[in-house]
Amino acid sequence: MDTDTNIRTLFTSAKNQRKELESSPDPTSPVYHENLQAAITSLEECRKIVDSISLFSPNETEDDISSGDLQYLLVDYYLADLILKDNTSDRQMILQRAQEIYERYLCLLDTYSMLNARDRKLYERYLEGRDDFSLISTTDPAARRDTKIARYKQENELKLKLEFLSKVPMELQGDDAALREIVLAEIQLCVHHTFHSLDVIGQELKILALMPTTPPPGPEDRAADYRERNGRRGDDYSDRLDPSLSLLTKKGKAGPILSKDGKPLKPFTLLDSRQTLRDGVFRPDHSLPTMTIDEYLAEEKRRGGIIEGGGEQSGRPAEPDEDNLDKADMETMKAREWDEFTESNPKGSGNTLNRG
Repeated sequence: MDTDTNIRTLFTSAKNQRKELESSPDPTSPVYHENLQAAITSLEECRKIVDSISLFSPNETEDDISSGDLQYLLVDYYLADLILKDNTSDRQMILQRAQEIYERYLCLLDTYSMLNARDRKLYERYLEGRDDFSLISTTDPAARRDTKIARYKQENELKLKLEFLSKVPMELQGDDAALREIVLAEIQLCVHHTFHSLDVIGQELKILALMPTTPPPGPEDRAADYRERNGRRGDDYSDRLDPSLSLLTKKGKAGPILSKDGKPLKPFTLLDSRQTLRDGVFRPDHSLPTMTIDEYLAEEKRRGGIIEGGGEQSGRPAEPDEDNLDKADMETMKAREWDEFTESNPKGSGNTLNRG
């Protein structure tokens, strides 16, 4: 099989496998992983053939690439896109590998001057700081929103253009110019997705850098540590959930409590009898009430925590005491002063702002 037929077969097979993977219902199944590795292998073989025959040269321009070979510019993009889908290997290694291949794809397009002005600026910003690259560099919320809207519109325009060109009449399928226009539209859309993927990769690498390098203890390590902390090691380990009474009284520590001189060697609790310890084992696991509701209300009333009164009685005015003459005179004088005030200040006399 000649080189041209071989690379065309591998590339077509990889594209078909990539489409099948996108519609796969279970990305975690072994079949999905096998198909993913097969597609990656096909694209890696395509990359080897492209490099071996020097299909793309830095001394050429876009016009020097034939329409049939133009599609192979997408090999690196497809390869990086599939590598990102691999979740079975070291995630940091996967991200760094995909990042390197995405960068190689942009570098190849930049060599042929196939990046527009906007993508060229993004590529330069990426080269200046790979670790801190972000599609939206500003922190202004309004500017970030406008940038997201602009990129969303750009992506929709590229998708509509590619969809329109893909539905050209059958008589134009053999037209070299029409096929070239379709591939160029797909390359532009892939450039758009590449910068988005580089942004996501950078954020994920930062998160992975903050994670601890030492792996968490496994189930066996946690079980051994639990036995060591509770004084149960070696052959004396038991699967019993309820320790024996001797183990409870000793707190898992053997040896005397007091020395020969009568000094305590370790903390201990004095109990009146072994029956007290047994009763404590079978007591309820919740706190029981220490007083009744009536006793609680009486105690709260004694402490002043209950306010008496209120209701309808609190809204009724108190009946005047006819025997208290001083209070009656005060109420009479207060009523007279109020009458004099209302006569001197009729209702509405103070509202001078809204008068005509």
